[in-house]
Amino acid sequence: MASAHILGFPRIGAQRELKFAQEAFWRGELSEAALRDVGADLRARHWKLQKQAGLDAVSVGDFAWYDQVLNTLALLGGLPTRFGFDAKNLTLSEYFTLARGNTQHFAMEMTKWFDTNYHYLVPEWTADSSFDRGVDWLFDELAEAQAQGHRAKLTLIGPVTLLYLGKIKGGLAHKLDLLPKLLPAYQRVLARLQAAGVEWVQIDEPVLALDLDATWKSAFTPAYAVLSPQAPKLLLATYFESVANHADLLHSLPVAGLHVDLIRAPLQAQSLLANWPAGRVLSAGVIDGRNIWRADLSEVLKRLQPLKQELGELLWLAPSCSLLHVPVDLSSETSLDEEVKSWLAFATQKLDEIVALKCALNGQAAQVLPHFTASQIAIHSRNVSSRIHNPLVKKRVEELAESDAQRRNIFGERIVKQQARFKLPLFPTTTIGSFPQTKAIRQARAAHKRGDLGHLEYLDAMREEIRLVVEKQEQLDIDVLVHGEPERNDMVEYFGEQLWGYGFTLNGWVQSYGSRCVKPPFIYGDVYRPEAMTVGWSEFAQSLTSRPMKGMLTGPVTMLQWSFVRDDQPRETTALQIALALRDEVCDLEKAGIGMIQIDEPAFREGLPLKSGDWPHYLDWAVRAFKVSACGVADETQIHTHMCYSEFNDILPWIAAMDADVITIETSRSDMELLDGFGEFAYPNEIGPGVYDIHSPRVPRMLEMQRLLQKAREVIPDRRLWVNPDCGLKTRDWPETIAALENMVQAAKLLRASLAEHEEHEGNCC
Repeated sequence: MASAHILGFPRIGAQRELKFAQEAFWRGELSEAALRDVGADLRARHWKLQKQAGLDAVSVGDFAWYDQVLNTLALLGGLPTRFGFDAKNLTLSEYFTLARGNTQHFAMEMTKWFDTNYHYLVPEWTADSSFDRGVDWLFDELAEAQAQGHRAKLTLIGPVTLLYLGKIKGGLAHKLDLLPKLLPAYQRVLARLQAAGVEWVQIDEPVLALDLDATWKSAFTPAYAVLSPQAPKLLLATYFESVANHADLLHSLPVAGLHVDLIRAPLQAQSLLANWPAGRVLSAGVIDGRNIWRADLSEVLKRLQPLKQELGELLWLAPSCSLLHVPVDLSSETSLDEEVKSWLAFATQKLDEIVALKCALNGQAAQVLPHFTASQIAIHSRNVSSRIHNPLVKKRVEELAESDAQRRNIFGERIVKQQARFKLPLFPTTTIGSFPQTKAIRQARAAHKRGDLGHLEYLDAMREEIRLVVEKQEQLDIDVLVHGEPERNDMVEYFGEQLWGYGFTLNGWVQSYGSRCVKPPFIYGDVYRPEAMTVGWSEFAQSLTSRPMKGMLTGPVTMLQWSFVRDDQPRETTALQIALALRDEVCDLEKAGIGMIQIDEPAFREGLPLKSGDWPHYLDWAVRAFKVSACGVADETQIHTHMCYSEFNDILPWIAAMDADVITIETSRSDMELLDGFGEFAYPNEIGPGVYDIHSPRVPRMLEMQRLLQKAREVIPDRRLWVNPDCGLKTRDWPETIAALENMVQAAKLLRASLAEHEEHEGNCC
C-alpha cells in the first residue's frame, strides 16, 4: 500500500494567528506563556487537519517562531557567538533578538531560501562555533503530537545544507571544517528522537539541487555514515530541482528513503530508479508545493502507476516541497468567482489531493471518485475559459522589437542630462518608497474596500497622508522624495488589482519572514493595463514640492515572482505581458512630469534557476522584460531600480545590462559586503547601498552610517554614490523612522562637508 505524507505545513495559521501573536509579544502586550499557547494551538490544529485528511503521519518540526534555520541553530546550540546567549536556556525574547536585533545587537543577516520568496536567517560560522546542546522545543512538540495520538514524522534541516547556507565570519578556511563538531550534535538529537519512539525523520538536504563541487559532494558520505547507525529511519528530502546528477551518491548513502521533486523535475524518477537500493522508500513529490493550481489528478495518477508497480509499499506520495509556500485554506475564500475558485488548491486542499492519489493507487478509487471528477471538471473549465486569452496582448508581445528594450543613448550621455535637470548634491539622499503604514491608513483602506468609506473621502484621506510624508521628508532635508505609498496594500497586490489577468484572495497569506506575510495575487490570464495605476498619486505628490518626486512601480520580474503564475504558457511570455503594461505606466508618469521613476526588482535574483546551466536563458529574458518596461522614456528621465536580500555578485553582468540609471541595494546587514562585487565588477551606473536595516526596530547611530558610507566610498566613486535605507519603511513606526532618517541625512551632510573641506585644503595647498 502506498503511503501519503507532507514535508511541512504553513505555520502562520489560516487567519495569520501566529503573526498577530508575535507582534503583540514584541509590543509587550502578550506574555511568553501566552505566545507559546498560540503556537501549541496552531500545531494541534494543523496536525488534526493532516490526520483527518488521511495522511499516514503528521509533520512535526516544521513549526518555527520566526524561521526554521534559526530553530535548527537553537536546537543544536549553534547560535552566533557574538550575542552571548546560552542556547540551552534560550528565551523567546533572546530568540527574537537574534532575528530582529535590538539596541545592543545587529540582527542576523537574512536572505532568500533558494529560489523562493521566503527569507531565512543566515548562520554565522567562526572557528569558535560550537554545537553544545540547545533548546528542547522540538522534543516538547513531539511530546505534544504523541499525547494527541498522532504518528509523528520529524523534520530537520540536514547538516550539509545547514553548513552550506551559513557564512564564514572569521577563523575558518572552509565551512565544512565545522562538520566534525556539528555531527555529534545531530547524533544527540537523532538518538533522543529514536528513544522517544520516532520511526522516521525527514532530513532536508536541498543543497543537492544545486551545482555542488566535489568538496561539498564528498561531505555527504561520511556525514550520513555517522548519523544513520543510531537514528530512526532517515528520509533524505530534496526539492526545487532535479538531483538525478547525484544518483550514484544518493544510492550509496545509508538512508531508508529519498524524497524528490517531480513537479520541477518530473523526468528524474526514471534516472533515479535505475539501480534503486533494495528496500528503500521513494517519496514522490507529485503535488505542486509552490503554486496554487488544482492538480490534474487523472494525469498524475497515470504517471504514478508505473512507480507503484515497481515499488509497491515503498512508494510514498507527497507535495514537491513544504507547503510553507502556499496559503493555508481555500475554503475561507468566500468572494472568489466560483469558476476561478474551482481551479485552485491551497495547503489544506493539497492534503486531500495527496490522499486521493494514495487511495486510487491502493485500489480505493471509488472512495475518492468525487475528487477526481472535480479535478477533471476544473481542468477542462480552465482550458476552455474565455477569461484566459486576449489576442491583442499576444499580438503586442509578438511585435516587440529589439529597440523597445534599449534607451535612446548610453548611460554616460543620459547622466549628464539628468544632472543638469535635477542638480542634486554629492551623495544624494532618498528612501526606497514606502513610509510607515499606520493603523489609520490601514483602517481607511479597509473601510474603502468594504464600501464604508466613499471614494472622495478615501482620496482625501490618502492625500493627507501623502502631504504628511512630503512635509516630513522636506523637514528632514531629503533630496529626492517619495509619496510614501499609503494607498498600497502590497507592492505586488496593489498593481495586480489594476491589471487584467490577475486574481486575488481574501486570506491567501504566505509567510515571507518572521511575522511578515504577503498575499500573492495569482495570474490566470493574459495581462494588460486598462488605465493608469499610479499617475494621479505621483502627480499630486509632485505638486506639493519643488524637489524631485520618484514615481514608484513594481517591476515585471517581481510582479511575476511574487505572484502565483499561470502554468499554461512560458513564464517569460507572462513577464513580457507585465512589462508592456508597466511600460505604459512609465510613459504616462513621464508625460505627467515625473522625472524619476523607480521600477523595483527585489525578486530579480530569486527567479534564477538553481542549476547554473539554466541561468543564461532566464537572465536574458528577465533583463529584456525589465528593459521593455523602462526604455520608453527620454534620456532626461532617470530610471531607478531596487533589489534586496540577495547575493548579486555572480549575476552582475546582467544587473549592469538592465541599465538602470540608479540601483539601490540592501547592504547594511552584510556590513557592505554585498557591495564588494559591484566594486570589483566596476559597476558603471549610479548606486545606493543601504546604510541601515529597516527590518529591525533598532535605530542606528549616525556614526555607524558614516562608517558604512566610508566603506562604500572605497568601491564606488563619490559622484555615483547615493545614500538610502536598505528597503521600504512600511513596517516601521514614525518615531524610529524619523530618528533613523535624521541620522542618515546628517551622515550624508557631514560626508559632503568633510569632502568639501578636504578639497578646499587641497586647493589651498596648491
